[in-house]
Amino acid sequence: MTRRRFIADAWTATTATLTGDQAAHLARVLRAEPGQVYDVVANGFLHRAEITSVNPSEVRFALHEELETDAALPLHLLLAVLKFDHMEWAIEKATELGVSRITPILARRTEKHLALAAPKRAERWRRIALEAAKQSRRTDIPEIADPIPLKQALEQETSPTRILLSETEQAVTLTTALENSEASTKARVPHPSQPHREGWDEHSSPDRTTHALAIGPEGGWTPEEMSLFTQHAWQPVTLGPRILRAETAAIAAIAIAGAHLDGAQSC
Repeated sequence: MTRRRFIADAWTATTATLTGDQAAHLARVLRAEPGQVYDVVANGFLHRAEITSVNPSEVRFALHEELETDAALPLHLLLAVLKFDHMEWAIEKATELGVSRITPILARRTEKHLALAAPKRAERWRRIALEAAKQSRRTDIPEIADPIPLKQALEQETSPTRILLSETEQAVTLTTALENSEASTKARVPHPSQPHREGWDEHSSPDRTTHALAIGPEGGWTPEEMSLFTQHAWQPVTLGPRILRAETAAIAAIAIAGAHLDGAQSC
C-alpha cells in the first residue's frame, strides 16, 4: 500500500514538522498517532518518517532513511495571465506534469482587470501548486513568481533553451526545436575523456532550469512583444495546425517537453 505523503513546513537534519491545515488533517481526519509512518518531504528530499507527537496545530516526525524520487523537469513556464479559472487549472496541471518554475506574465493583451488583480492571486496560485504537488507525489513545489511584465521576465531569463509558442510559426515544431537544442548542448559538453574546461558549469543555470517555455494570452502576443522575444533569442515553434486555448497549449507543450527531457536524461 502506498504511504500518504506530506510536505514539511519546517525541518532539521533529523526532524520535520507539519503545521496548519496539514497538521489538522493528520490529527482530526486521519487520527494519526505517534509511531505511525508516512512519507515526508523535507528540504526537497523524501524520507520515511515516524510521528513522534500529534496535535491539531503541529505534528512532529523523526526522519529516517531517504527514499528515491524523480526529479522535477528543468522547465520554466512563462504563462501570460489568463482568466483566473483557466489560470488556476493551468498551474495545477503544470505542477502535476513536473515544471520547476512558473512565472505569470503581464502581457500587452492581458485583460486590464486581470492584470490589476493578478498580484493578489499569487498566494492562491501557490496554494494550488502545493496541493497539486502533494496530489501528484512530487518531492518539491514549483516556484510561483509574482506576476511581472514580459520585458522584465525576458531580461531575467537565464535558461539556455528558450522556446516561444507562436501562432505565426508554421515550420518549426516544438519537437524539432527540442532536438536541435539537445544536439547543440551535446556539442558543447566536454567528452568524459577530455579535461574539464575552466568555467564550465554542468548545471546550465543557477536555478537548475535548462529550458524556458512561453505561452501567450488569449489573442496572442503583439508584434512588439514578438520583437522582444527575437531580441532575447527565443525560438518560435508551432504545436501543429489546430488553434488551441492558451491553457491547453501550455499543457500540451509541457507534456511534449517533459517526454523529451525525460528521454534525454535516461540516455
